[in-house]
Amino acid sequence: MPPSSVNKNMIGFDLFSGAGGMSLGAIASGVEVKLAVDSDLYATATYQANHPEVDVRTCDIASINDISLTIPDGVQTVVFGGPPCQGFSTSNQRTRSKDNPKNWLFSHYLRIVKMLMPDWVVFENVKGITETAGGFFLDEVVTSLTSTGYTVSKWVLNAADFGVPQKRWRLFIVASLHGHSVDQPKPTVSKPITVHEAIGDLPILRNGAKVSSLPYRKTAPSAYASLMRGELTACSNHLVTASNPSILERYRHIPNGGNWKDIPENLMENYADRERCHTGIYKRLRPNEPSIVIGNFRKNMLIHPSQTRGLSVREAARLQSFPDHFEFTGSIGFQQQQVGNAVPPLLAEAVFNSIRELRKA
Repeated sequence: MPPSSVNKNMIGFDLFSGAGGMSLGAIASGVEVKLAVDSDLYATATYQANHPEVDVRTCDIASINDISLTIPDGVQTVVFGGPPCQGFSTSNQRTRSKDNPKNWLFSHYLRIVKMLMPDWVVFENVKGITETAGGFFLDEVVTSLTSTGYTVSKWVLNAADFGVPQKRWRLFIVASLHGHSVDQPKPTVSKPITVHEAIGDLPILRNGAKVSSLPYRKTAPSAYASLMRGELTACSNHLVTASNPSILERYRHIPNGGNWKDIPENLMENYADRERCHTGIYKRLRPNEPSIVIGNFRKNMLIHPSQTRGLSVREAARLQSFPDHFEFTGSIGFQQQQVGNAVPPLLAEAVFNSIRELRKA
């Protein structure tokens, strides 16, 4: 379809969808998401619960050989998603190579792009993909899209520049089948949203909290918190990992912004090599700054700024910019994983808006 026939309609296909953070951003930008695919049963259950109108498929992407959907005339399509990124992360040095099979899942993403030939492609991944195997995987993605006929734009964006209360750098590739180069999105906030502004109205919780739905503790402390709340008076997912007493004793020694280095050595004797802990382990968040990356926040043991416990699922979701009406399903461990693996919706929205603005021109 030539660029001159572009209109405001767009249908989306979310590959490696997870719980649906990227879809939330796409929908907010006006994309009608028709299909979501992921192999994680628990993530797709959450996706379906929040998007009952979407065809959600729980399967190995390698098994998809046909997607039969009728696209009305004049409606553009976009394939988007982020293939598993753990193998590209700088925190996983042993898996950052061509030998990790998960690092090749992007090839199925590209296979489906060639099968559907959408008008647009949005590919997301960690910043580390630009360095893994000397940039081999990034070059493979760009070369494949270019040889298929796409014009490729790519950027590394910090989620904190787009209203997400978190320092999270991500690579985005936006590809146009119609020769469009897309300008890098401009920041949407003049100053970062802080942890306190993001979660300061949420309930005070105990270690191991198990009651999912609770009312807000006080009025929203910021425009961001108001945006996340909408018209709600209570929200869900106030679940906290039940840490044992020895872990809680470690937490008590850590100031805002501190980490494992602040814990007395006699309390860390079970660590064979204490010096190999990375800076995000036992990290207590600073209330007046954006959060560090919300990845596997249970494994890293991210600590609430003022309470002696780990983050709740809802607090982490707020720091990822999931609105409070979005409910995570499954056990607490699966909920934590879904939040940590997600693309922040507000960051995704900014990327899709860059396409929308171009298409309006």
